[in-house]
Amino acid sequence: MGSTKILIVDDELIMRESLAGWLVRDGHHVETVASGEKALAAIGVTRFDILLVDIKMEGMNGLEVLRRVKESDPDTAVVMITAYGSISSAIEAMKNGAYDYLLKPFDPNELGVIIEKIIKHQAQARENLFLREEVKDQSRFESMIGQSKPMQEIFDLIQDVAPMGSTVLITGETGTGKGLAAKAIHSNSPRSGGPFVAVNCGAVPEHLMESELFGHQKGAFTDAKETKKGRLELAHGGTLFLDEIGEISMRMQIDLLRILEDGVFYRVGGTQPMEADFRVLAATNLNLQEAIRKGKFREDLYYRINVISFKMPALRERKEDIPLLAEHFLYRFSQETNRAIDKISRGAMDEMMLYEWPGNVRELENALERAVVVGKTREIVLRDLPIFRPHDLQPDIGDSLREIEKEHITKVLNNNGWNITRSSRLLGIDRSTLYNKIRRYHIRRPI
Repeated sequence: MGSTKILIVDDELIMRESLAGWLVRDGHHVETVASGEKALAAIGVTRFDILLVDIKMEGMNGLEVLRRVKESDPDTAVVMITAYGSISSAIEAMKNGAYDYLLKPFDPNELGVIIEKIIKHQAQARENLFLREEVKDQSRFESMIGQSKPMQEIFDLIQDVAPMGSTVLITGETGTGKGLAAKAIHSNSPRSGGPFVAVNCGAVPEHLMESELFGHQKGAFTDAKETKKGRLELAHGGTLFLDEIGEISMRMQIDLLRILEDGVFYRVGGTQPMEADFRVLAATNLNLQEAIRKGKFREDLYYRINVISFKMPALRERKEDIPLLAEHFLYRFSQETNRAIDKISRGAMDEMMLYEWPGNVRELENALERAVVVGKTREIVLRDLPIFRPHDLQPDIGDSLREIEKEHITKVLNNNGWNITRSSRLLGIDRSTLYNKIRRYHIRRPI
C-alpha cells in the first residue's frame, strides 16, 4: 500500500524541517513549501492526502489556502497550525472545513495521533462510499466452497498469489465464482485493509464507462452537476477488480493500458494527476486470445493483465462438490426465508448430479433458492428444482458446449415468455450477460 502524501505549508524553515523529519520517520511521503502560493502550485501537480498549513504567513494566509484547497478537492484533509494567541482563527478554520488544528508548540506524538486518525478516516470513507454504491451488486456467496481436487488446487493457488502485487487474470465460464476468487485474493493480500472495488465492464454502457472509472469534475459535461469520484479513485490503497474485461471497448482498453503503465490518471475534465495506487485483478469468460485475433482486444493489454492467470473450473468438472454446495445453499435460504426445509431427496440429488449446470455454481444457487421458496414439504424434491434433465437436451456427441448452452438459454427464455429478469435469475446470470449471450448466439424471439 502506498505511503500517505503530506504537504507542509509554513514560512518558517525550522518548522518545516521539524515536521518533515517526524513524518518521514513514520513512513510518509512529505513535501514542503514556504508560502500559500507555492502550496497551490504544488497541489496543481500532485494530489496530497493531507496538508499541514500554518495560519499566519506572509502573502496568502492559511485560511485562504484552506478555502482554495477545499474548492479543488474537498476530500483533502487540512490540519491548521497556529500559536495560542490565534486560536480564534483555528476555530474559524474548523468551521470552514479544516480537519483539526495544532497549537504551537506541539510534540511528535500529538501530530502522529492526528495523522493516523486522518488516514483511517479517509480509508473508511472510500470503503463506505463504494459499499453504498455497490450494495445491490454484492455477491451472495459468503465464501468459496469445494472439496474437489480442482477447487483445492485453486485454494492453494490463491494462497500463493495473494501476497504478491502482480496483476491476476481469472478466466472461466459464467457463474464459476471468478468474483469470489478475486475477493479471496484481496482478503489474503497486504491490501486487505483497503477497499475491494469491482467494475462489471459488460454492464456499464460505453458512453458512461469513462466517468465511471475515472470520475469527473463538476462542469466537465452537461450532467456533471458535482464532482464525482470514479472507481479507480475509490480503489486507492486496495484492489480494483475488472470483471468481464473482455467486454471493454477498444478506446477504454487504451486508457486502461496507459494507467497500468504510467500509474496515474485524471478525472474527466480534471487537470490534477491522481495516483493509481491499487492492485488490478481481472476476469473474463471470453477467450481473449481469440478476441486478439479478431481485433477486438489489444495484445499489449492482454500481456499486461495476464502476469498471473488461472481458470476457475466449471461445476460439471467438480461434480463431487454439488452435494456440499447444495446443502450450504439449502441451509442458507431456509434461514433467510424462515422455511422449515432441511433435506434434499435422493431423487433430486441424483438429478442435480446428472445435470450439466451450464450456469455453474450461480445456477445451482438460484435453483436451491427457488426450491426453498416453492417447496411444499420439509424435503426438496425433483419438481421443486428448475433444471432441465439431460434427456431434455439430447445433444449429439459432436455438439459443442456452446450449442448446448444456446439451446438451454432459448428454452428458458421461451418458457418464461422472454421475461429477461426472470430468465436471467433462473439461469444464474445477470441481465447484461444474458443480453450478451442472446446477441452472441443470435437467439430470436418467436413471433
